[in-house]
Amino acid sequence: MKKALLYSIFALGIASTTLTSCEDIFGGFLDKQPSNELTGEQVFSDWNLTVQFHLDTYNFLRHGAGRISTTWLDAATDLAETSYGNGVRTSFNIGNFYGGSGASELVDTWEHYYRGIRKCNMLLTRIEEVPQNPADSEDKYNRDKKNYIAEARFLRAYFYWELFLRYGPIPIVTEVLDPNGDLMSKYTTRPTTKEYVVDFILEELKSCEGNLLDYETAWASSTAGRIGQPMACALRSRIMLFMASPRYSSESGITWQQAADVAKEFIDTYGANFALFNAKDATGATLGIENYTNALLRTAYQGSNKEVIFYRNDDKQNWGNIKNDTPVGEGGNGGLCPSQNLVDMYDMVDGSSPFSEYDATGAPVYTGNSMIPAINPASGYNDAQPWSNRDPRLAATVLYQGAEWGSGSIDVRFGMRDNPRGNANSTPTGYYVRKYIPESILSVEHSGTAYRLWTIIRYAEIMMNYAEAMNEVNGPCSEVYSMLDQIRERAGISGSVANRTDLNTKDKMRNFIHKERTIEFAFEEHRAWDVRRWNVATEALSRDIYGVNVAENGAITRKVAQKRVFEDKMYLYPIPEGEYWKTNIENNPGW
Repeated sequence: MKKALLYSIFALGIASTTLTSCEDIFGGFLDKQPSNELTGEQVFSDWNLTVQFHLDTYNFLRHGAGRISTTWLDAATDLAETSYGNGVRTSFNIGNFYGGSGASELVDTWEHYYRGIRKCNMLLTRIEEVPQNPADSEDKYNRDKKNYIAEARFLRAYFYWELFLRYGPIPIVTEVLDPNGDLMSKYTTRPTTKEYVVDFILEELKSCEGNLLDYETAWASSTAGRIGQPMACALRSRIMLFMASPRYSSESGITWQQAADVAKEFIDTYGANFALFNAKDATGATLGIENYTNALLRTAYQGSNKEVIFYRNDDKQNWGNIKNDTPVGEGGNGGLCPSQNLVDMYDMVDGSSPFSEYDATGAPVYTGNSMIPAINPASGYNDAQPWSNRDPRLAATVLYQGAEWGSGSIDVRFGMRDNPRGNANSTPTGYYVRKYIPESILSVEHSGTAYRLWTIIRYAEIMMNYAEAMNEVNGPCSEVYSMLDQIRERAGISGSVANRTDLNTKDKMRNFIHKERTIEFAFEEHRAWDVRRWNVATEALSRDIYGVNVAENGAITRKVAQKRVFEDKMYLYPIPEGEYWKTNIENNPGW
């Protein structure tokens, strides 16, 4: 390998530490040596340098907050709108999938993950030639070598999965490509979905699991963030669910029963080590908002959080890391602004639905030109007080008029604290985001720090995977009720799903599960991919984004905050133009 190439690889790892450094990701065991000037021959002739080279690959796990020119992927869905005039607003939202402001997601993803894949391939190709560290026993050397090989295979499989979500099945490269050549020039034949996902990715995850760190080792504070055995099983559960879903099932051959089996495998094998974050107060009552918030913000190694399974382990964040998505009245830049569409998906606190009917996207049905779905009178919902007596996850996710936050309360009346005259970043929807924003930073006048890891998979997802797959196998049943009730009760909702007479068919329960999944994982980068696998992306992502205006007297009126464009071809991103022109690889349909 040429010196320039290895420099670029290490430099990319260092450049990707805007949110975290290598030491932050791996505690104290990663010492940032060697120098960026080392050649491949030097790195792969020294065991310690090889280990550092491998661990740097973890930097290719991305953080989702503000990744797309300071905007979020969920602002490209019906869950939110960005207050910024760039990012997804001038790319995804208007159907401009070649827009430069969305390049960090639409184009750079290709190069980012293929670089990560190349690092994995280098490690897998050369690790057998690396001499043993004299300080290690032969047993430790062989054990660690198997572990690093397994980690590289896991990371490579995950990178390929992330590419699949965006571009579909694309060439699988397992050799180390020449950086001075055309790289992908001989990889122009695209595999089938089964070949790419079932035969390669899923097989890699299953094969590597046994040689990954066990739970006790991977979840120790000194190795926090390292890939462990539960992560491989959890990722298999996610992928199996996707492959059983309407968009992929005919090509993959994966059934709902098989998807249910893998989710149950995780629960049976690793469930004793994981649980929903569900602390109680002195009276034994569930701390709904606090628990839901802590499930993301607290860590396994310092916050007793047993819910997070697979995550990017970032260092503590400060005001500068959350300012872009904090209300303008708090001195922030607005940023990610939830939609009324999302707000409408939350049930009442007693577990009843505020609206009469929900569709396959998980949203209530908006009939004709009405912005208000048909109300379920039995729920007690009142559109003049839309945030009253709702599912506590709403208050944990969305900042609405009157919510206490930071140094005051949210006031989006025109001309007031969070909607001042002349501020271009004031919320366009009448809402600001609360989820993923540590309030502890604000409580000390913006001088504090707090963890905000990027969670990729948490235990609630495994439970939702099992519920969704079992409903498709058996319809509403005890296994489905149990999973849903546990998640909803943790949030502070009363009433069992089993007692709901409006959820007595597979179709109705399916729409309900789609809704529950959407609100439970809002702003965790699930929605964009879920609506695609359910084959309802065009319906979900082309509908108007609704918001609210709050009058001086507090009266609330709904509004269309933004028109959206989404066509069927947008289920997949176009292959980046540079790769298409260079290799003549087959582009995705419609592009």
